[in-house]
Formats: sequence, structure tokens, C-alpha cells
Amino acid sequence: MFKMYRSILILWFISLNFKNIKCQKPKGPDLDCPSLDKGDSYTQSEFLSRLAHECRYDKLLLPSYQTGDAVDVHASAYIYFIQPAEAHDLNFKFHFLLQLRWTDPRLAYQLYSPERVKIIGGNDLRNQVWIPHLYMSNEQSSGLMGTDSKDVLLSIAPDGEVLFSRRLQAVFYCWMNLQKFPFDEQKCSMNLESWKYNSSSLRLMWEEETPVRLSPDLHLTEYALLDYWTNESFVKSDILNMRLGGGKTTGNFSALKFTFKLGREVGYYLMDYFIPSMMIVATSWVTFWLQADAAAPRVTLGTSTMLSFITLASSQSKTLPKVSYIKASEIWFLGCTGFIFSALVEFAFVNTIWRRKKAVNLKEVSSKYILKNALTPKLARKELQKEMQSDSSPQLSKSQSCSSLRAGGGGGGEGDFNNFLTVHSMPAVSVPTITADEGDTNDQGGDKGKGAQAWTTMTPQDIAIWIDKRARLMFPLLFIFFNIIYWTFVYCL
Repeated sequence: MFKMYRSILILWFISLNFKNIKCQKPKGPDLDCPSLDKGDSYTQSEFLSRLAHECRYDKLLLPSYQTGDAVDVHASAYIYFIQPAEAHDLNFKFHFLLQLRWTDPRLAYQLYSPERVKIIGGNDLRNQVWIPHLYMSNEQSSGLMGTDSKDVLLSIAPDGEVLFSRRLQAVFYCWMNLQKFPFDEQKCSMNLESWKYNSSSLRLMWEEETPVRLSPDLHLTEYALLDYWTNESFVKSDILNMRLGGGKTTGNFSALKFTFKLGREVGYYLMDYFIPSMMIVATSWVTFWLQADAAAPRVTLGTSTMLSFITLASSQSKTLPKVSYIKASEIWFLGCTGFIFSALVEFAFVNTIWRRKKAVNLKEVSSKYILKNALTPKLARKELQKEMQSDSSPQLSKSQSCSSLRAGGGGGGEGDFNNFLTVHSMPAVSVPTITADEGDTNDQGGDKGKGAQAWTTMTPQDIAIWIDKRARLMFPLLFIFFNIIYWTFVYCL
């Protein structure tokens, strides 16, 4: 019985050892992984295939997965070309070289192939190693980290430092503020963010020395590059906004931003918009030198200048987005349109006065009385009659007293003076038209004309010509004042 139990135990022990031997994988580099010995004798492709073989390298894992530290990815950019698009597109185009640098200890080969300086490859090499997953948050279209094999370069140093370079053509959104268009300055940026790994696993940072370099052949047509700078930040993501990581990865994600400041060149707009519009406004003033009853040429000139300016302004506004706020170019358009329209209104005003029949009596030739009579002729005539009656009543009472002296048999020289001032009747006084200064009678009668008022008669044609002459001076002065205010606003505010 004892022998039987002992035999059973022996068989059980043997079966356990057999299972352990069967489950164990054979050890040794020749059985599992290609050997890296004599690495200098291998070609670059063969050595890389052995170095990045799946038995010792997993490209889905971070280079620091064993230590748990974050991978530091250093970035730099070389700008070849910047093309700001039309303002209504609100974007710009970039041609640039993006370089990313990080260290992957798994790719260090200096112990295996000390004579090998660097491993350089293209898209085939990129497919064998780990690459950080990045994206442009404000891109409209780009080829960043795409599948194209063109313009891709990847190099591996002996200590495991990886340098990934790729030329890109990308279009970025740029939300412009056009309130001071075309005297505006715009700030646009290129935002580079981590997509898959948060800041605890991957940190993006700019190179310490010259993170962004500009090509010496870089030229812009409509803009001037005023300044540029870089900064590093973090973007917070959660499950609700689904900004990063497919909506399942939360936390802070590392981000880089390259911002540049552009100033719009105004030379094109001065030559093609502002100076022609000034000339059109000045052309509308030619009507002031034409006679007020020349309706056909004055109307033709006014309407043609208005239509020409509207056509000029509309061709310029087609390049702008339809925004809700008013722009500096629209203020200029409204101001010039107001001057051209005012010239048309001035013609209609003087032409109406020219066709009046009655002459007017003015207390004095001044803007106050002429414009008052031109705007409200009936009211001005009534007020003028009252003034003339009040001015003539002292004179008439004096004439009546002088007549009574004559009737009373006054003597000699006084009779001659009274005969000169005698008024034949004193009914309800009608308004006389007095055009001579009665102060001239002082030579015959002493100080009789000291309080007398001089009156002037003007025909409607004289008033129309007077208004045109004043408009020739007033309109240019007002336009100069408008320009002073406008250009002070666009350059000083």
C-alpha cells in the first residue's frame, strides 16, 4: 500500500515538472530576438530592423513607460513662407519646417555599434519607432503627421535622441478685428497641442535657443511682420467638451503657441481707394462754379460723382467679411458720401432760390439775414417789415412836427428845412424800400440822419450766386477738417 502511494506521488511530481518545462519559453537571443552583436558590420536597414524588432521595442509604448516619467518633446520651427489670405477668409497659409526632438532610451545603440554615427531615414523609419501624437488646434487644413512620405526626415543618435523633421503646408484660422481696417494690426497664431497624452505623460516645450527662425527670403505683400513670440501653456480637457484624446482622457494637455503680429500695408489702399475718393469728392465741388439755373450739367456732375464713388467703395468692400461693427473704411465712405450728397442738396437749394420772383430787402448783407431770408422768405419778410416800421416811426413823427411848425408860420431857414422833410399824409404806413443813407441830409438839416438804418435790396439770383461763392470755400474747409479728425483717429487712437 505504501509503495502504491509512493508511486502516485512520484508520477504527480514528474507531471508538474513536465508542465513547467513545457510552459517555459526557450531563452537566448538567437531563439527570440535578432542579435545586435557586431552591429558595425550590419547595414543601416538591417541594424535598425534588429534594433527596433518587436521582441525588444514596442512603438505603442512611451519611451519612458518603465520609469513612468513624462517624455520631454522639444519643438522648433523654420518659417519659409507666410501668405495672409483675403480678409473675408479669416485665415493664413504657412510653409514651414517643424522639428521635434526627444530621447528614447530603447533606441540607444552606442554599445552595439560605436562606429555608427547616426541612423537617418524617411517615412519607413518613422513607421518603426514611437512618434508623439500632436495636432494643430486652429488648423483649417494641414499635412501634420499625415501619411505622405514626402518631406519627412527622422534621425536617431547613438544615445537614443530622436529628431523628427517634416515640411508642412498648413492653413490656420485667424479671427481678425477689422474695426480699424485698412489701418489694422492683426495677431495670428499657430497652436500645437498634444492629442493622446496629457501633461503627466508628455510635455511639449520650445527649444531654448531660437525656437522659431524666419527665412531671409520671407516677404509679405499686403502685410508687414511687426513682431513674433512663442509661449508654452496647458489646455484643460474633460469628458464633456471632448477637446482632446477622443473625449475619454482628462487632465491638462501640453500646448505650444507661436504668435506673430502683422500690420497691414496701407499703400495699396491709399493709391486705389483714398486718393481717388478725395478726387471724386473734389470733382463734385465743380458745380459751385456753374450757374444755379444750369440744371442739366449740375445734376449730371453730381449724380456721376456719387455713382463713381459708390462703385469704388463697393469694389473695396467685397474683400471684407460681413461683420456687425462699423469699420474705419466705412466711416470714410459715409463721410465722402455725405459731402457729395450735400453738394447735390446745395444745387437744389440755390436752384429753388434762383427761380423766385420777388426781390428781398435786407437790413445788412450778412450770412444771418441772407440765409434767413432764403430759408423762410415769408417769415423773414414779415419780421423785416416790423423792423422797418420801428426804424421809420421816429423819423415820421419828427416830420409831422416840422409840418406843424410850418403851418404855424415859422420863419426863414426852418421853413426850408421843413419843406425838405415834409410827409404829405399819415395813413397806415406801408413798408418803404429805402436804398439811400439818410445820413446825407445832415449837410442840410444838422443831425437829422444819425439814427437812420441803411437797407439793401437783393434779387434771388444775387442770393443764389452769394451762396455758391460761400460753398466754394466752405466745402473744402469742412472736408479738410473731416480729414484731420479721421486720420487722427486711425493713427493716434
